[in-house]
Amino acid sequence: MPQVLEFADVVVRRNSRNIVDHVDWTVTDDQRWVILGPNGAGKTTILQLAATLLHPTAGSVTILDETLGRTDVFELRPRIGFASSAMARRIPADETVLDVVLTAAFSVLGRWNEEYEGIDEKRARRVLAEWKLEHLAERTFGTLSDGEKKRVQIARAVMTDPEMLLLDEPTASLDLGAREELLGLLGGYAQEPTTPAMIMVTHHVEEIPVGFTHVLLLRDGEIVAQGPLADALTAENLSATFGTDIVLNEDAGRYAARAQAGS
Repeated sequence: MPQVLEFADVVVRRNSRNIVDHVDWTVTDDQRWVILGPNGAGKTTILQLAATLLHPTAGSVTILDETLGRTDVFELRPRIGFASSAMARRIPADETVLDVVLTAAFSVLGRWNEEYEGIDEKRARRVLAEWKLEHLAERTFGTLSDGEKKRVQIARAVMTDPEMLLLDEPTASLDLGAREELLGLLGGYAQEPTTPAMIMVTHHVEEIPVGFTHVLLLRDGEIVAQGPLADALTAENLSATFGTDIVLNEDAGRYAARAQAGS
């Protein structure tokens, strides 16, 4: 399958410390990856590299056949869907939900003087419906619940039919009901044949949606394991990743993990 992302011996160094340490990783367009690891493992840094928001200190990052440092990232970014809490904080609180999604067509946060065509609004309303947000189209972003804000961010990220979709902890801070609703939507989207490659960062195996295919396990900026979920997501690999003995269970494509008694 066509390759959408390649890390070749990638290093990101800050204050003489490698926060991403010689990472080799390849993603193809039919794969849905989850990145797991403890705080400080380098998960978000890797996602920022994939989103063109950061350049490596050493090694090379190739995104959609373009290599960072040798391409115009402003032309590349519209081809990548990206949703994160940091981005959500930049969305004007008084922006309507419809405009939050619509402005993705111009890669701007906040509607100014752009001129949108009828087809843009139709697309935005269709995406809102797909993520069960159509009833909120005229609400302002600042009045939404955390779960609604997360879904609006994802709707915005898919508005332009990206070739790669990046999600940074999309279920963080959600209650159980909101989390399960979002995971159900993400699982359905992940299993659609027209869906682009997906990469999602999380801390918890319970937050891996059904339909995700691969896992990248990180600790201290280094890869502990990577590959298909069935092969790489094991109790042994999780124990090495999180530094404690882990018991892992799987049921109908959903996972649960806990520390082993007495560990």
